Amino acid sequence: MEFTIKTGSPAKSKAGILVLGAFADGVLPAATANVDAAAQGRIAHLLKRGDLEEKAGATMLLPELAGTQAERVLLVSLGKQDEFGDKAYRDALGAAAKALAATPAKDAVVTLADVEMEKRPLAWRLQQAARILADGAYRFDALKSGKDKKDKKDRGVRKLTLQVEAELTAELDTAVRQGQAIATGMALAKDLGNLPGNICTPTHLAETAEALGKQYKFDVEVLERADMEKLGMGSFLSVARGSHQPPKFIVMNYKGGKAKAKPIVLVGKGITFDTGGISLKPAAEMDEMKYDMCGAASVLGTFKAIAQMGLPLNVVGLIPTTENMPGGGATKPGDVVTSMSGQTIEVLNTDAEGRLILCDALTYAERFKPECVIDIATLTGACVIALGKIPSGLLANDDELAAEILRRGSDSGDRAWQLPLWDEYQELLKSNFADMGNIGGRYAGTITAACFLSRFTKAYKWAHLDIAGTAWVSGDAKGATGRPVPLLSEFLIGRASAD
Repeated sequence: MEFTIKTGSPAKSKAGILVLGAFADGVLPAATANVDAAAQGRIAHLLKRGDLEEKAGATMLLPELAGTQAERVLLVSLGKQDEFGDKAYRDALGAAAKALAATPAKDAVVTLADVEMEKRPLAWRLQQAARILADGAYRFDALKSGKDKKDKKDRGVRKLTLQVEAELTAELDTAVRQGQAIATGMALAKDLGNLPGNICTPTHLAETAEALGKQYKFDVEVLERADMEKLGMGSFLSVARGSHQPPKFIVMNYKGGKAKAKPIVLVGKGITFDTGGISLKPAAEMDEMKYDMCGAASVLGTFKAIAQMGLPLNVVGLIPTTENMPGGGATKPGDVVTSMSGQTIEVLNTDAEGRLILCDALTYAERFKPECVIDIATLTGACVIALGKIPSGLLANDDELAAEILRRGSDSGDRAWQLPLWDEYQELLKSNFADMGNIGGRYAGTITAACFLSRFTKAYKWAHLDIAGTAWVSGDAKGATGRPVPLLSEFLIGRASAD
């Protein structure tokens, strides 16, 4: 989607569709009031008689509204004026995005970013608008054929203008470009997540990383099984033993900052399909275990976003990737493996494999002497039970880092919620036969998983994002969400701005 920003009179905007906002109490933002005046009060009349629902995100399409030069006007409810905030704004944008993706119109003018918000400046509103509107145009039909694919391809806006009253500045232009870049990163993460496990293999992830590195001029190294054996990654390789697909360890190095500046390291779990191994999962919904590499996908998507933005920052991406399969060579419950750190692990459940690949990646991260490390993983079903599908779970060994991530989650709308990482939980990982078990029993599964990882992160500031509830949705709308690319991107934008 092509974005531009402009000023001017909305009533005089020539477009296939003009998007306006309105409050439930009938108050009209400036852009909508401009059009209403040209339409001789038609919009105010429709609102007064209740044609537009009060809930933020409700829409009403007005074809060929008198007094305007747009072919259609889409009126979007902003909810109640005294309750208008981040959620209502995003709901309105999301509704507009859905309508624009389905319309036969090819170009649109959107005025929603010009609706004033007490705590959010115009640059923030424009970034959110660009991201949400671009993300709303996302489709995954690469594996479909026939008329349905063609019909969908022929619909939807291609060119979108964000109209504002303010003077156009470089800051506003940057905000829009940032929103676009984040949406592009989300699209890559979605594409990778939505691909089936027979296509999105560890090799495919490695090739995707290499293609990104070539396109955006950053270094990519792919370690093979022999390289990992030399490094002593016995924990990671124990997960790969049951699969015919070769494991990969992907190292991406984006050097946008000063040569001696410490990098931020992102570590993404890349289980391209998770059967549970010998501790086999039940058959119901096992197809969704293709999404167990969404941590890796989010790192790749974030790298695409920051490379497009050209952030002046050093960032390292680490992706341990393999399948988790049963087989004659697969790791068995009760086996003891030795991690890269030298710590031994009793594998009590082969379906708790994400932490087994992440721990070696977290040890590997030490060599970069990082500013901080964030790992991202679809790690525990317990996180879905605890937090549902709204926030990602957050645990950290540094309170300031955790607070920063929470703040950036709020800014981006890609929220997280912090859980405790207290020493008392470490007791649950005791093993009679190794330094630790890979599970902690029935209780506090999200926390004990993070406690396990924390044993490999003592050399640096570290945070863990459990995205098991947020990386994809099920049901009729099944698909990857692209989260937490917005959160990670906003975090890195903030770090780049602070330098």
